[in-house]
Amino acid sequence: MNVTSLPSAWPDLLLYFFPIFTTPTTEVFLRLMTGWVLCTARHTVTGMLPFTDPTGQRAHDAYHRFLSRATWQTHPMWRLLATLLVRLFYPGGTILTDLDDTLFHHTGRKMDGAGWWRDAVRSTGQKVVHAWGLNLVVLTLRVQPFWGGGPLGLPINLRLHRKNGPSLIDLAEQMLCELVAWFPQRQFLTAGDGFYACLAGRGIPQTHLISRMRRDAAIYALPRRKDPHQRGPQPKKGARLPTPEQLARQVRHWTRVKTLERGKEKMRLVYARQVIWYYVAQEPVLLVISRDPAGKEQDDFFFTTDLRLAPAAVIGGFAGRWSIEDTFKNTKQFLGGQQPQTWKHAGPERAAALSFWLYSLVWTWYLQQQRRRKLVLPRRSWYPAKRRPSFQDALAALRWALWPERIKSMFGKRTVHDDITQFLIEALVLAA
Repeated sequence: MNVTSLPSAWPDLLLYFFPIFTTPTTEVFLRLMTGWVLCTARHTVTGMLPFTDPTGQRAHDAYHRFLSRATWQTHPMWRLLATLLVRLFYPGGTILTDLDDTLFHHTGRKMDGAGWWRDAVRSTGQKVVHAWGLNLVVLTLRVQPFWGGGPLGLPINLRLHRKNGPSLIDLAEQMLCELVAWFPQRQFLTAGDGFYACLAGRGIPQTHLISRMRRDAAIYALPRRKDPHQRGPQPKKGARLPTPEQLARQVRHWTRVKTLERGKEKMRLVYARQVIWYYVAQEPVLLVISRDPAGKEQDDFFFTTDLRLAPAAVIGGFAGRWSIEDTFKNTKQFLGGQQPQTWKHAGPERAAALSFWLYSLVWTWYLQQQRRRKLVLPRRSWYPAKRRPSFQDALAALRWALWPERIKSMFGKRTVHDDITQFLIEALVLAA
């Protein structure tokens, strides 16, 4: 399938995923996803029903069962989505991905998969806050939109972290290995925060990692090659080096480089060196120390397992990881990812997965439409200089495309004045 033949209209995008569903659940899936986009109330199943099935053609139980008991799996859904997005945005070259976990707050002691987890948003260095909900590990595809600015993080896989189950690191490794299996001929570069730095020692094929290095990390020089007459095994590490923080104080010769961080050019002073971070990985990694020439920001310490990567690319590659944080915020705020009230069986995990899947699909639709015909940004008196669309703009554009047909079907054969239709659409597209 070439890029020009890939789906762009909303019904065609949903049709692309029909093979993973049975015949009875296909219609429910189509209605529920469209209703999820149009919903201006809380995104519970019952809250979405007036937008999903306004004429009540199916019993409301069918939509609840679709999440908890219907015969479909999230794994093929993610594989189809990843295939679609890679064909659209990465026809060649190294595929950039980002990795992180987030907490979906929920209530209800009997919710399947929920537990008490550290809330990274509300916790500080002095105080740890715990909350009840779903702990989700998410893998996103980093996509640079053609209008410039920061990249977008489009989810392509997800795992639910359960108590007494595989760790967050194990789940992240599973997703990365799955991605390699889906695209065996491609190379990947993944960015994750310092928590996921230990993935560097997991030996994931065809995948390099960019992450933070601890300021007090125990690092070593590269091992010297053993002399032919010397006994014993080949050394795995060389002499102990100062910690990255100590090393930064000792550096006398910095290199000035220009970096691209979240769509903005910045000047940095960098020092790069291959080291062994033996606690994390026994293979060499490239340590990159980044310093603000103005001295206003603290030194940053990054590393990558790709020894050929330029220091500026390492710094910019880690900065682009912020796109996944925008993904978490937008999915919770505008798609109500935490709101579906489903408690049993696969329901909670499926609802969370569908909210992230829907985030990717909304952006995919918007980017395809922008390439074919430029969608005009709505004018806002409080933001006259806005040049780049947000996810809210993409969601509003999709609603604008879907509401006219929905309004006509609701009124049936009765004629509705165009001005009334226009007023209703303008009120609905930016609601909630």
